[in-house]
Amino acid sequence: MTTSSTAGTHTPQRPMRADARRNYDRLLAEARTSFAEHGTDASLEDVARRAGVGIGTLYRHFPNRHALMNAVFQEALTALLVRSRELADAERPCTALVEWLGAIVRHAGEYRGLAQALMSASADHTSALTGCHVPLRQAGALLLERAQASGSVRPDVSIDDLLQLTNAIALAAEQTPADPALADRLLRLTLQGLRATD
Repeated sequence: MTTSSTAGTHTPQRPMRADARRNYDRLLAEARTSFAEHGTDASLEDVARRAGVGIGTLYRHFPNRHALMNAVFQEALTALLVRSRELADAERPCTALVEWLGAIVRHAGEYRGLAQALMSASADHTSALTGCHVPLRQAGALLLERAQASGSVRPDVSIDDLLQLTNAIALAAEQTPADPALADRLLRLTLQGLRATD
């Protein structure tokens, strides 16, 4: 899985010095905490200060906010990709697809602002978040193709549309925190339109 900041070729990086690795790890830990507490638009200056480094050090490791977000979300991304592989041979491909999309909605809902950022990254191939979007798109496409091949999902449904829908659902749920069941309801309602009809 590529974690480069562009959608182009990936240039192998030299191993970090021990002090640089410590700074990198502290920045990631503080960013994860700040994003959880304040959303993905949390102050990068505060992230750097809490990590005990200057803002210049943060930007040396992460040239922009999306690069930092991409690094923070690698663990969750790996979990989503592992789950897609687990569901790839499910007896009910449509159910597997729906379960996986639900996992994406829950992931996007963990950090305020993530759903919006992922939506914008899907249309911006220069975004560092492409490193999250592309593997998710590829994993979802395999689940969708299998569901379509089984005849349970309409052939005109695209994985890009489904990912935009899941991000839109996560965004709607983010805007309505008083209704924790909203995301599940919207997902069920939306996915009724996936099913192939006789």
